[in-house]
Amino acid sequence: MTATLFVKANNRPSDQSVSVRLYDAFLNSYRESHPNEPMVELDLYAERLPYLGADMIHANYKSAQKIALTLKEKTLSDIANKHLQQFIAADKVVIAFPLWNLTVPAVLHTYLDYMHRPGQTFKYTEEGHVGLLSDKKVALLNARGGVYPEGDPGEMAVSFVQNQLRFFGITDIQTVIVEGHHQFPERSEAIIAAGINKAREVAKTF
Repeated sequence: MTATLFVKANNRPSDQSVSVRLYDAFLNSYRESHPNEPMVELDLYAERLPYLGADMIHANYKSAQKIALTLKEKTLSDIANKHLQQFIAADKVVIAFPLWNLTVPAVLHTYLDYMHRPGQTFKYTEEGHVGLLSDKKVALLNARGGVYPEGDPGEMAVSFVQNQLRFFGITDIQTVIVEGHHQFPERSEAIIAAGINKAREVAKTF
């Protein structure tokens, strides 16, 4: 049995962040309902996550081709590979993140950049790309102060992460979304409470 991977992409305190409260609620409920399952927590803000750029792209290419790396290239390649292999190894992944400025925090974007590795998370065929992680299960925990109908082009957080996961062949994706708590302040507490309760319930059967 591999460890369930919990990824947190928000470093604000829980009393200031709904997505962190969702993360905590899900984590505690999961721990109580799955006492014998190993778990690993990954706080993206506590990690060194260099942006994807020329140096890392070059390092990843040379590594794949078995070409010797410079010390700088090896450092970048090791960081990306550590997170890539941890993600691949996990049967189940939980990702908690807010919608900030219509999209995901930069640390989560960078983390997902590391997951794009031909031959490991996807492959190319004559018909197009094929995802290689179809057996993985993912839960997305998201909070956004406004309301965004499904398909709204202004929502580029949950939709962005879902598109990334589907590219890797992952289709078993559950979502817990709290939205509108800023748009409707008179109902804020009830909206947040309902979302936290849903996170707890989803965790029990995840």
